[in-house]
Amino acid sequence: MSAFVHLVERFADLLAPLFGASAAATAIVLFTALVRLLVHPLSRAAARGQKARAALQPRIAELRRKHARDPERLQRAVLELHAKEQVSPLSGCLPSLLQAPAFLLLYYVFSHSSVGGATNDLLTHRLLDAPLGDRWADALTAGGPFGTAGLVYLVLFAVVTAVATLNYRLSQRMTAAGAATTGAAAGEEVPGMAAVTKIMPFLSFFTLVTVAVVPLAAALYVITSTAWSAVERAALYRPGHDSIRSST
Repeated sequence: MSAFVHLVERFADLLAPLFGASAAATAIVLFTALVRLLVHPLSRAAARGQKARAALQPRIAELRRKHARDPERLQRAVLELHAKEQVSPLSGCLPSLLQAPAFLLLYYVFSHSSVGGATNDLLTHRLLDAPLGDRWADALTAGGPFGTAGLVYLVLFAVVTAVATLNYRLSQRMTAAGAATTGAAAGEEVPGMAAVTKIMPFLSFFTLVTVAVVPLAAALYVITSTAWSAVERAALYRPGHDSIRSST
């Protein structure tokens, strides 16, 4: 933990001539971008996996017709098909799981006044007038929603809403494309996942809640990562993009 604090402080010192008091916030944004860049190969693999699952849909539809009266046999048959074709239904979760430690690290560091027995000087840094260790509730207490810190959060909420809307439209487009291609509802490649698939497009909007309740530094990580995901998905899942190829 102490090493991470020291690293962010040194990085902020390097950025200070360009970004002034917001140098540490900028360092966190760049740290997030580095994490997402490292995870990007897994995101590409997840995109290939999703397209491979879509390609299996006609065979899964046949299994549904064949085992319509035996849900347990249908589930076993679908799982056997995925295993045979080496397609994991949950491969898309791996990029998110690998990012969790970075988010938790930021959450911990900016939630404690001391780290490793030393004073946590990162808490003195700000994004404009909003302290990186504060939450939205602190901004509301300090000056209300239109105070100097409150306005920072209003801008962040607007960015999150725009990104969430983009993610929602991308999810809807992908769902419609999958249904048009296979003639089946997306998410039915694994029995029981249809309900989850219907909820997924709305999950980006829950980022608003996360941004409101976590320290501002952790909120910056979430916002940057969510924006990266939106751009990444738009690129990887655009029509004509062949992300099934193993070469990149």
